[in-house]
Amino acid sequence: MHRPTVLILASDPGFSREITASWPQDSAPHCNAPEFIVLDEGFSRDLEGSHYDLAIADASSFEKNLSHHHDHNHTHDDRNQGNNNDNGEDQRKRLTQALKQSLAGAGKPAIIVRSSVHSDPLRGFYEIDGAVLELRREPGLWPVVTGLIGREILCRARAELRAVEAEKVCAGAQDEATLGRYMVEMRTNVNNALTTVLGNAELLVIEPGLPATVLAQADTIRNMALRLHEVFQRFSSIEKELRADARESGKKAAHAAAGR
Repeated sequence: MHRPTVLILASDPGFSREITASWPQDSAPHCNAPEFIVLDEGFSRDLEGSHYDLAIADASSFEKNLSHHHDHNHTHDDRNQGNNNDNGEDQRKRLTQALKQSLAGAGKPAIIVRSSVHSDPLRGFYEIDGAVLELRREPGLWPVVTGLIGREILCRARAELRAVEAEKVCAGAQDEATLGRYMVEMRTNVNNALTTVLGNAELLVIEPGLPATVLAQADTIRNMALRLHEVFQRFSSIEKELRADARESGKKAAHAAAGR
C-alpha cells in the first residue's frame, strides 16, 4: 500500500519538530503513517506535486526575516519608520502570496501556518483557497490541529484513490459482463451455424470419389466445428452456474435481512 509523503517547508527546525512530534499516532483505517521530508521554504517555487501528497509550510519565517531586517535598519524618524513598516508588511504579503501560488500550482493539498502576530484579527482561525488551507499559528494549539487536519487530508486522498481504482475495476467488469451477455445471446445463432457447418463437413467426408486433399480439409472443418461446439457448451454450463450462485446469494441476503 502506498505510503504518503508529507513535505514540510520551513527554515526553522523547530517547526518541523513540532509537526512530526504532534502528528497523530493512531493511524486511521486504510491510512499509513506518512514519511516526512523537510525543505527550506525557499524551494517552494520548484515544487512538483508528483513528489509528495501533502505540503505544510511555515509562513511565519517571513515575518522573522523581515523583522530582523527592519531592526537592522531601524531609524528614529517616525515617518520613515512607518514607511518601513508598510514596506515590510507589503513584502510579507507578497512572499506569502508567492508561497500560496507555488503550492497551488503543484496541484496537491497544502497547509500554510501563518503567524498569529501578523494575522488580521477580523480573519478567522483558518481560510481555504482551493486546495490550500491557511491556519493561524495559535500557541500550543497549531501543531496538534495541523497534524489532525493533515491526517484527514491524507486519508481522504487515499479514499479517493481507492474509489478511482474501484471505478476502473467496475468499468472493466461491466465491459466483460456486456461481452458475456452478447455471447450468451448469440449462442443459439452460433450453434445453428456450427450445426450446418458440421453436417456439411460430415457429408463431404463420406462422399465417395473425393480427392484425399478435399477429404482432409473436410475432416479438419468437422473437427474445428466440434471444438467450437464444445466451447459454447461450456458457456452454457457457466451461465447455469452463475444463475445458481445468484439464487444462492439472494437466499442468503434474504435470510440475513430476516434475521435482523
